[in-house]
Amino acid sequence: MDIHSPLTLLGGLTAAQFMRRHWQKKPLLVRQAVPRMVPPVSRSALFDLAAQEGVESRLIRQRPQGWTLRHGPFARRALPPLQQPGWSLLVQGVDLHHAGAHALMREFRFLPDARLDDLMISYASDSGGVGPHFDSYDVFLLQASGRRRWSIGRQRDLRLQPDVPLKILAQFEPEESFVLEPGDMLYLPPRYAHDGVAVGGDCMTCSIGLRSPAALPLGADLLARMAEAQADALLGNVDVHKSRALKKKLLEEAHAPAKPSAKGGKGGKAGAGKGGKDKAAGAGKASAKKAIPRPVRVSGAGKAKPAKKAGAAGSAPAADAPAGRAIRKRKVKE
Repeated sequence: MDIHSPLTLLGGLTAAQFMRRHWQKKPLLVRQAVPRMVPPVSRSALFDLAAQEGVESRLIRQRPQGWTLRHGPFARRALPPLQQPGWSLLVQGVDLHHAGAHALMREFRFLPDARLDDLMISYASDSGGVGPHFDSYDVFLLQASGRRRWSIGRQRDLRLQPDVPLKILAQFEPEESFVLEPGDMLYLPPRYAHDGVAVGGDCMTCSIGLRSPAALPLGADLLARMAEAQADALLGNVDVHKSRALKKKLLEEAHAPAKPSAKGGKGGKAGAGKGGKDKAAGAGKASAKKAIPRPVRVSGAGKAKPAKKAGAAGSAPAADAPAGRAIRKRKVKE
């Protein structure tokens, strides 16, 4: 992918501009990042996935007596009524099980494949959410259906509420709040506190998580891009499945440890390590210490300006079936 071409997904920014201005620095709000947005997975299909043994799912409810958390699988009758407020269903790794979700994930390939982790989809009834929290990794929050109000802030006090099954901030201090409509997207760097609450029912949000930067050194990141470019140059328009297989092989070679020399010397360190979202990652801690500027709002390919109000609806393209790659569990709920 050409990192110097403007992307609608990034509000007209190029991938290079996004990495230089926002990546792990400050939030970015994009209105109509995906024009004419259609949910990559229907509500019924998402509920069906939550009922499967091999799919990680969680049911979170906020009641007068406090928060509750249950792990799936969930039969449909085990889920609360759609009209009942205050509940959320989270399903991990949807891109591994559904072609539409996999197609949406491919739209984020302006980042190296080695960075992308999984696509989590949350479905919420009116006022449903998972509480104010922070992630130790970069995340893109794309509104697929319904509306969700996001409150965000540069949190200094990271203490958590005691005796709660979720990692909820004890003293959340939001700095800005705005409502996302279908097709709108919010990027948040690591450790940027946020709280998303459904405004009305049938609220579906796609969370595209990125692996921890500490798990993927800059050198390996560069090798990943070179491997992708090499595969594209070699294959051109060859069958997509063969292309994916070659890219995977090149990425594995790019991240593999160097072999010992003939004299018995030790090779270099592995480039990518195990990946995953390490909440104790040094880079995540460093991000918390930086003063992160206010979020920026962009509409379509327009110029950047301060975040104000929501836009209208949008659509995700379709593509081939998902590749069978493994994912790591994400401990964060949204």
